[in-house]
Amino acid sequence: MLNSAKTLKGYSLKCIDGETGEVNEFYFDDRSWTIRYLVASTGTGSLKKKVLISESALREVTREDKNIYVKLLKKQVEDGPLHDTDKPASWKSEEAYYRFFGRPVYWGGPYMWGDHPFLKKETGKEEVNPETEKSWDPHLRETKYVTGYRIHAKNGEIGRVEDFILDDEAWAIRYLVINTGEWFADKKVIVSPGLIERVSFEERKVYLNITIESIKLAPEYTPETTPVRDYEERLHLHYKRQGYWRDEGEAHEG
Repeated sequence: MLNSAKTLKGYSLKCIDGETGEVNEFYFDDRSWTIRYLVASTGTGSLKKKVLISESALREVTREDKNIYVKLLKKQVEDGPLHDTDKPASWKSEEAYYRFFGRPVYWGGPYMWGDHPFLKKETGKEEVNPETEKSWDPHLRETKYVTGYRIHAKNGEIGRVEDFILDDEAWAIRYLVINTGEWFADKKVIVSPGLIERVSFEERKVYLNITIESIKLAPEYTPETTPVRDYEERLHLHYKRQGYWRDEGEAHEG
């Protein structure tokens, strides 16, 4: 199911043995556009802290009661690695985290999930290639830091990043929400990561491989509702791109 990142912030975390904390932020990889960690707030007062939770530990999102169910015990979450830097500190810290929780790693292979093309729901420790440390190049950023980045099309600027649309089954970013208000009209559109050429964190810009005109003519997005398949079909037809659901369907068949 598709959900806005802003909408999910504040959802409660339901662990195996009860509730602890709430969703604070998401870390994503700007090469694969995949959520790598959920940042959770736990505790109260002087004991309040932020911890990292692997995407592979996330089980289910329920909109009705605004919960995210986690395949961990409360103590595991509360004692998890602290989030107190701009990104996970090093390959060693991430590797230790995944080994401690017995989660499949996402690096060290050619696919979105390392050696696997799809998110593995089961746990299980994996051997990590020691050569990985030498080539490890983290591209992790929080969604809140990229929110507000200027959108640069082939022929000029056309908006700002306002939000992210997440797939809570694959934990992939399916779309960026763009507000074109300052440049064109009070209109919001969404673009898929396949239309992104690169992200410049130094310039605070997202570069697209489409024109301003193409964005102007795109089907308007209404933030109050999440995209439905009919809208997605029209959107991908407009941009002359194949939908991610077809790409993944073919990969599953292969």
